[in-house]
Amino acid sequence: PAAAVLAAADTAGDPLDGLAETVESAAARSGEPVLVVPDGDRLVVLAVDGGAAVAAVQEYAPAVQAARAAPAVQAARAAAPEQSAAEENELVVGMSAPAGPIAAATAYKQAEQALSVARRRGRPLVEHEELAAGSVLPLLADDAVRAFADGLLRALREHDATGRGDLVASLRAWLSRHGQWDAAAADLGVHRHTLRYRMRRVEEILGRSLDDPDVRMELWLALKATAAAGE
Repeated sequence: PAAAVLAAADTAGDPLDGLAETVESAAARSGEPVLVVPDGDRLVVLAVDGGAAVAAVQEYAPAVQAARAAPAVQAARAAAPEQSAAEENELVVGMSAPAGPIAAATAYKQAEQALSVARRRGRPLVEHEELAAGSVLPLLADDAVRAFADGLLRALREHDATGRGDLVASLRAWLSRHGQWDAAAADLGVHRHTLRYRMRRVEEILGRSLDDPDVRMELWLALKATAAAGE
């Protein structure tokens, strides 16, 4: 039968123990096979996709987060901030897409990827299928991506701040038009020769060629990341 791999991390002790007990109990009641393996501050679970054990995990992680967000718990944390700081790590779950038993290694990798996204987004549970079916753009809000984008575009922004041109807006227009000079120049209200000069300046300042598709991709993602942040 199809299987799903789940990884729970970011905390040790009771939440993981509780999750293991919940999963095993659900599988036992339904007669499903399940494999639960503690791995340090993680819990790896291989279970029947769409079965009772998977459903138990999908309910358990949000329930733990909801309980911790309760007013009484928040008040206790405020009263004992040092103790609360030690308990900041919370249960996080990543779930793979359905996979057959022979694809368990792939499913585990998918669960790790989903777990990483769950940590960055501060969510108790992320399923890999959400990532495959969605857009990459929400991932650009990640702090590491923002730092990369800021660093990549900093020299162009510093140039524009001197009033010697509008390289960032010109680059955005050129990339959005897939390098079509006339269309991008029309969007900006400038002559195409002016736009060509600006793109040469972009290459000179960055020390990178816009003929390289990887460079164009990185610059476009950097522009999208900073735009998402309202910059």
